[in-house]
Amino acid sequence: MSAMKLSSDSVSHSAYNLTQSANTPERHTLTVLVENEPGVLARVVGLFSGRGYNIESLTVAEVDHFDKRSRITIVTSGTPGVIEQIKLQLGRIVSVYGVNDLTVEGNAVERELGLFKVAGKGEARIEALRLAEIFRANVVDSTLDSFVFELSGNPTKLDAFADLMRPLGLAELARTGVAALPRGSK
Repeated sequence: MSAMKLSSDSVSHSAYNLTQSANTPERHTLTVLVENEPGVLARVVGLFSGRGYNIESLTVAEVDHFDKRSRITIVTSGTPGVIEQIKLQLGRIVSVYGVNDLTVEGNAVERELGLFKVAGKGEARIEALRLAEIFRANVVDSTLDSFVFELSGNPTKLDAFADLMRPLGLAELARTGVAALPRGSK
């Protein structure tokens, strides 16, 4: 058998020599317009779990009562190849009318709602109220030893608020997940 000698050029252009950026996970926000019927959400989630893909955030709501359609917003991470596979596989589900990758398609508005229960007294309580005002969080419940704050914004804003509230007595946290729409008239 003869051995084939590879030049440095042929190795650098090889499909096996992928760049690091092609293997770096990216966060993507996908919206999926689906028929609002039993089992559709289970099929979508099953696609993710069956292939080992992670869902970071998932929201679902009916958006067209007349045509019985719902919008599923999914935040996931993966390499560009994995994200493409997810989009293709979602598009093959019978009850799916369309899949959009808001991360690739351009600017999008992303918002999330969070409820934060902060238990504390004295200076910690005063500091929690001060920070809530800076973040424009609303007090939706108050007792003598706790507050429940409501905050909406992009996910990083909610993360930052939670990080600041932890040392002040963050006791519980509930988040809705991301809701997103593309910017502009399209």
